[in-house]
Amino acid sequence: MIKIHSPPAVDPYYDGVPAYMTDVYDWAYVNPAWVPTLDRNWVVRVLLFLNDQRLMRAYLDEIKEGMRVWQLAHVYGDLITHAARKVGPQGVFHLTDITPIQLERGTRKLVGMDWTKVIRSDAANFEGDQGLDYNLICSFFLLHEVPEEKKFEIVNNMLFKLSQGNKIVFIDYHNPKKWQPIRYVLKLVNRYLEPFAEGLWHNEIRDYAKNAERFTWRKRTFFGGVYQCVVVEHKN
Repeated sequence: MIKIHSPPAVDPYYDGVPAYMTDVYDWAYVNPAWVPTLDRNWVVRVLLFLNDQRLMRAYLDEIKEGMRVWQLAHVYGDLITHAARKVGPQGVFHLTDITPIQLERGTRKLVGMDWTKVIRSDAANFEGDQGLDYNLICSFFLLHEVPEEKKFEIVNNMLFKLSQGNKIVFIDYHNPKKWQPIRYVLKLVNRYLEPFAEGLWHNEIRDYAKNAERFTWRKRTFFGGVYQCVVVEHKN
């Protein structure tokens, strides 16, 4: 009698997740055994050296009630809840992510907010939802977590979606000042846990844009240069 062996079932939490995520960030963003423990405000506060609130405000201050907002990835803590509530029922809040467990977490946080939608998509090729024109597009600590070629793809897809009069906000790591002691802590972190992060130490975010000259790039830094907020708009 011939025995037919069925292929092993695909773990739904890993199905479709990019290799760089499973190879580098499995413990942080993919494995459902770890994510609930990490998805806490106090964890975010510690990881951002107590700068979480000021960095969140840099994004939230750009949101006006009734806006149409696309946030590129789920963020631990209560950021997306604050962002969606600030948008309000007269607006639209879309959250995209590529990782199933992150989509689950985001969906839970947005329960009861009918103006929100959680969409599985790679930020590099998200086409939008029914051609929606977003007033604000935000990448909050995403770029440092992706390989260099993916940084180019994500930045240029965001710029492609940017219409006249609308904005993009990047909140992410930056090249710290040499006098900033956190610089040397992050050097170790980057070496062992964040192999794609130092791309943002050596490049401006605008360097990833094909046609950077078509836009205005307003940058401010925080905490001795450890973090940056870049706001992008079309030139008039």
